[in-house]
Amino acid sequence: MNKPSLLPVLAALTLAACSFTPAYERPTAPVADTFANAAPATGAGAAAATAADIGWQTFFSDARLKRLIAIALEHNRDLRVAVLGIEQTRAQWQARGADLWPTVNAGLGGTRAPDPTGALTTTLNAGLNVTAYEFDFFGRVRALNQAAQAQLLGSEEARNTVQISLIAAVASTYLNLLADDALLRLTQATITTREESLKLTQLKYDHETASKLELVQAQSLLEGTRVTQAQLTRQRAQDENALVLLLGQPLPADLPAGQGLLEQNLLPDLAAGIPSEVLTRRPDVRQTEHNLLAQHANIGAARAAFLPRITLTASAGVVSNDLERLFTNGTFAWSLAPQLLLPIFDSGRNQANLASARIGRELALAQYEKAIQTAFREVSDALAARRTLIEQVRAQNAQLAAEQTRVQLTELRFAQGAANAFDRLDAQRSLFAAQQALVQTQTQQLQNLVTLYKVLGGGWK
Repeated sequence: MNKPSLLPVLAALTLAACSFTPAYERPTAPVADTFANAAPATGAGAAAATAADIGWQTFFSDARLKRLIAIALEHNRDLRVAVLGIEQTRAQWQARGADLWPTVNAGLGGTRAPDPTGALTTTLNAGLNVTAYEFDFFGRVRALNQAAQAQLLGSEEARNTVQISLIAAVASTYLNLLADDALLRLTQATITTREESLKLTQLKYDHETASKLELVQAQSLLEGTRVTQAQLTRQRAQDENALVLLLGQPLPADLPAGQGLLEQNLLPDLAAGIPSEVLTRRPDVRQTEHNLLAQHANIGAARAAFLPRITLTASAGVVSNDLERLFTNGTFAWSLAPQLLLPIFDSGRNQANLASARIGRELALAQYEKAIQTAFREVSDALAARRTLIEQVRAQNAQLAAEQTRVQLTELRFAQGAANAFDRLDAQRSLFAAQQALVQTQTQQLQNLVTLYKVLGGGWK
């Protein structure tokens, strides 16, 4: 029975022993162990995966919104810039990886110099050349390659971060448009009602059963509603322009039918999870961690620079004094020139590079910890908003019901002469304000779910 060769094992141990890169251990997350306001998920979302495991096609149910997100992922310029950044970083990593192998060039050269007798002689050569190939005994080149690889992985996470933000922005802008449409419908219905009320007040004024003050009050209420309509029309146009910018192209004419504001059916019970696990799955946090890994590798390269650097320059080919006979009757020749360089005096350059690399690691560590803390704050804010918005929507529904009852009772009292026109107009004004507030809060509640999905790391798959 043949014994397994120990050569690969010894080679691996030798390479590991020659690495001067500090061992990496993920830093402890500088945040609390749990999120505040993180009630356990219930209902359909209780058994669901965390946000980072839920694709955006699953989280959103509106076919129109899904189509808009797909268009944005294909045409948005910010995302395209991020993708191109990945390709550029990938090319830089491949260039670093090429340093691990000798570069072989085909060369053709010649010299013309006097011989011992003073006669000029010509020497031509052609062949393959290897110039200053570094034997990476101490891992300097490998460390630089590892740093470039970490930067590549970081650029991929940056692209995922852009995608998450883009999806959330498209969804939020789309919800704004739905809210604009709902508010415009409400405003138009209110204008119709107030136009009828003004006609009635004008008729009563003409018959001297209503005062000039009552007429002016009805006119003011109508014009105030028209002001709101103009503001909403402008806001809707601006929201549509914002959506077009996110899409990277004009809105297509063949978009599928969409769902109403209250028919979005977003997953309401996203599990917050444990901060130390959830936050480190966010692409922006992972990006800073890859940057930290790159700085660790830079320290290894800076340390290896203090040790001898062994390089090799070699060539093999043919030599002749006549160009016509160079490739036919030329003489084969080769040369091998290894070189060992040991830094002795460099005016402190290597020491400064090592100090810079160590400071770079501390800076990357601070950035990583700040990213963790920022992510924790964003999740905590979204969770707090989720809990309070649920109560706010409930209260505003109750307020709207009360205002509707108030209007009905005031209309009855007004018809019987027990309430004056001012009571009636005030009740109508309060009802309109309550209707607007409810639509706006319902929109905020949906946008909060989108925000929570985003800050928990959802949307990059």
